[in-house]
Amino acid sequence: MRTPRLTAAAVAIVALLPAVSNAQGTATPASTVPPTLSAPTPLKLPTMVERTLPNGLRLVIVEQHELPVVDAQLVIRTGSEADPTTKAGLATLTANMLDEGAGSRDALGLAEAIGYLAIRLNTFSGLENSSIALHGTRATLDSAMSLMADVVLRPTFPEKEFTRLKSERLTVLLQEQDRGPAMADRAFAALVFGESHPYGRSTSGARETVEQIGLDDVTQFWRTYYRPNNATLVLVGDLTVREAESLAASAFGGWERATVPPVTYAKAQPAGPTAIRIIDKPKAAQSSFRIGSIGVPRSTIDYYPLMVMNTALGGSFTSRLNNTLREVKGYTYGAGSGFSMRREAGPFTARAEVVSAKTDSALIEFMNELKGMQKPLPAEELAKVKRYLRLGYADGFESTSDIASQVASLVPTGLPLSTLGSFDAGIAKVTAADVQRVARRYLDPSKMQIIIAGDRASIEPALKATKIAPVDVRDMRGRPVIVP
Repeated sequence: MRTPRLTAAAVAIVALLPAVSNAQGTATPASTVPPTLSAPTPLKLPTMVERTLPNGLRLVIVEQHELPVVDAQLVIRTGSEADPTTKAGLATLTANMLDEGAGSRDALGLAEAIGYLAIRLNTFSGLENSSIALHGTRATLDSAMSLMADVVLRPTFPEKEFTRLKSERLTVLLQEQDRGPAMADRAFAALVFGESHPYGRSTSGARETVEQIGLDDVTQFWRTYYRPNNATLVLVGDLTVREAESLAASAFGGWERATVPPVTYAKAQPAGPTAIRIIDKPKAAQSSFRIGSIGVPRSTIDYYPLMVMNTALGGSFTSRLNNTLREVKGYTYGAGSGFSMRREAGPFTARAEVVSAKTDSALIEFMNELKGMQKPLPAEELAKVKRYLRLGYADGFESTSDIASQVASLVPTGLPLSTLGSFDAGIAKVTAADVQRVARRYLDPSKMQIIIAGDRASIEPALKATKIAPVDVRDMRGRPVIVP
């Protein structure tokens, strides 16, 4: 093997690097020495002003005059949690239909107008909210907001586009049946929350539920929940508060308010003792792990300790899970964990895609790391995690769209705007005792659902041999499968 040689240019560059002395007193290029991080400083957030239009539409306005751009995000406080059980997927189909024709324009006309104005206009629906997001320049803002208002207030819901989108949705659902990660995600939600709970179903629905959805259902969902008194409009960018109010009133002032029915459902019950559920994907080269349980709502008083605890466990590249399963063992390209904090308690999930031959070994490491979090976090690790969170928080506020998204994220949970400014102090106060307390309360290895989508024939015997928990076989909806 030939020894690589430095080119003349590379030698010159290295020669120009300043040198520092290492512990032995010899000179070392500065590029090999990690930079010294400055102490975290609290993020100074821009002023957020709230207003309410006569029809009940709440406004949150943030002036940012550095660039001539504006982001608008309209958040409807209802998502797929309002889907009828037999028509799961309705909220997302409704959001998808909004920009397929609105006002005097058909789908192609909308696309042409969006291109002409050089804006972005996206529609979306999740579990607890639906949203329409706009990004554009100050110069075309009046026209852009008028177009956005057409999409929200005057969608035409053309039959042809509905048929196409529904067909595309059914195709995607069919494709998911051959994708291990998607199989594991669906089974995990169903097994942790139960299929009758909104959190136990996919926002995309299932084949039999999507087939039941008609265009009248879409129209009725929009008519029922897309109301100003069920919405918040976030405006961030190069405009004053007075200009923002005038713009919102012009675009949405004629939107009629109406009584919006509350969305109610029974509280999810814990699934019980730890169990291993195999979702069979014959001849799969990898196993998709989803391990977890019911977690906490976003309003929990333990939010900051949980952020610190989870970052140490699986919330960053240098976390324990990723370091063990990727860097040390080489079982996966990446492993992590997180709490999905919603209006109600969402799931805690630890996850990874693992090479099939190491499924049992990976499970042992997962459980070891979960158990390890029950012990006090070393002072050095605690300090590193807190610094990582505090220094990284500002990344979420770099642009007008970032700020709009941060504000919009508070809408479904009903948290006050002041929540965004309390992060640094909240993280700074977390102690090792706090981390251990929440780990013991919310990470109980004896009450975890372990879902593994993979080749049952090759992984089942080894999983049983671990004796970690009973093993059975389920389908991707979490339902029992009778096997020979």
